[in-house]
Amino acid sequence: MKNEKKMPVYWTVLNQDDWSLHVAATERGLCFVGSQGMPLDELAAWTARRMPGSLLVRDDERLKPYVAALLAYLRGERDTQALLLDVCGTPFQRAVWEALCTIPFGQTRTYSQIAEKIGKPAAVRAVGAAIGANPVLIAVPCHRVLGKGGALTGYRGGLAMKERLLRLEQGEAGTE
Repeated sequence: MKNEKKMPVYWTVLNQDDWSLHVAATERGLCFVGSQGMPLDELAAWTARRMPGSLLVRDDERLKPYVAALLAYLRGERDTQALLLDVCGTPFQRAVWEALCTIPFGQTRTYSQIAEKIGKPAAVRAVGAAIGANPVLIAVPCHRVLGKGGALTGYRGGLAMKERLLRLEQGEAGTE
């Protein structure tokens, strides 16, 4: 076994109006955005699975730039495309996540369209699994992917959160 020094995973909680999200980053970038009201245990379990041996350290100051960008998004002021990310995944997952980042703010795509975009038109279910493994909700906009015919389908943050984010991007007032 290599004697690797594990980097800390810094975290904070974004609380604004009725939004409450766990946000985590490494020295290299944003690595996790948790779902609405997620308990800290879930972030700890995710870190243990994805970054074994890494220590979770609460650091509100270090996470301020990420929180500010996410808050600006939640106010409908900007997209999160410019955020520096530190996400780990298989080459397939990374291809899917990169395709998600090309979906313009306020627009949606289907799972089939994402599969076609990455050159794997028969891999619609695998695309769905990769989208479900996205660790950075909002920053990698998996909420912009719908089922056939525009159906709202699975979302790690829950369908109510997905619907709310889509309405926010459509500029609808009262994103409740």
